[in-house]
Amino acid sequence: MGEMVPAPWGGHLATSYRLCHQVLRSRDWRVPDRAWRESQTDAARWHAPASRQMGATMPMLNPPHHTQVRRPLGNVFDRNSLEEMRHSVEKNTERLMDRFIDELRDGPADFCALVGDELPVMTIGEWLGLPSADYPLLRSLTHDQVHTQELFPSPSQLAISDAATARLREYFTDLIRERRKSPGDDPVSSWLRMWDEFEADQEAADEAVFALALFMVLAALETTSHLLTTMGWLLLSHPEQLAWLRANPELMPGAIDETLRYDAPIHMISRIAPEDTELAGVPVPKGEMVQLMVGAAHHDPEQYVAPEVFDIRRKTAHLSFGGGIHYCLGNALARMEAECVFTSLLRRLPTEELHVAGTPTWQPRVAFRRLGELPVVRA
Repeated sequence: MGEMVPAPWGGHLATSYRLCHQVLRSRDWRVPDRAWRESQTDAARWHAPASRQMGATMPMLNPPHHTQVRRPLGNVFDRNSLEEMRHSVEKNTERLMDRFIDELRDGPADFCALVGDELPVMTIGEWLGLPSADYPLLRSLTHDQVHTQELFPSPSQLAISDAATARLREYFTDLIRERRKSPGDDPVSSWLRMWDEFEADQEAADEAVFALALFMVLAALETTSHLLTTMGWLLLSHPEQLAWLRANPELMPGAIDETLRYDAPIHMISRIAPEDTELAGVPVPKGEMVQLMVGAAHHDPEQYVAPEVFDIRRKTAHLSFGGGIHYCLGNALARMEAECVFTSLLRRLPTEELHVAGTPTWQPRVAFRRLGELPVVRA
């Protein structure tokens, strides 16, 4: 249908790798921030509390506001930070693999529920210093909140997302209040100290820290869960690739990247035209939204040889972590979690005996991919 496909509801879909890469890397194209959302006539969709809240998180900020929020953070997950976190991630991975292996003895074990959904919330929860008893709540609220980031959320889905957003605000407001009374060496306490240095209004500082904490949880859970579960599905569904990885463990980074290309955690990224412009010869008026269909771009035959083939030896870039000023802050952390999980799986289980039981089911989403379950059995 071409690189630029008119959307029946207005705007366009960009489907090629070339265009998606070009727009993501551009410093001119905007994200749909709160001001853009408030200017839209579809109030039910864009003025909903959950949508307005998303418009205040870092991925939905445009310069100069984005620069003011992003620059003080630095590289949140730099090499030293990741090394400090690795021991905990490895320990939690082993605990989850213990449960997974125990379940396999009695029949099918759901890799998604036992590993894919658990490790991301444990990792980010421990990093933020949150009680482990709260992890199920945060996981559930995150699953509900992402409806507002979908292409066409229904009224009932928006209501669910609004309720989850309100509950997340209560949770992190209480957390910030607690960390102000008893600060520690956790990220939330550090962000409070940082914002207090250049924001005299404590309420404004607390709001900025709330948006950061909310963003970290929303960004870390759904996407990393999808990466872990999908990588399990793809490797078990391609035994020759799994055998190659077992024989060549140095290919682990390539296996992670090929998973991110083949079935990205996010298949659609929204951008707003900064001025009247053109993409691939198609006029795009100022303020119009263009949906970058990253899932399609990752299967663009102009960019990839045999894009429909899952090949862990492939050495080609992908767009799963975005690009430009909005490049994913947690990309190295997600990679580390995947490396820990599948290094453990290869070491502890004769993976040639593992099989996916039945056909996995995906949630009915366009933007945020999510496998609902991944039942695995031993032969």
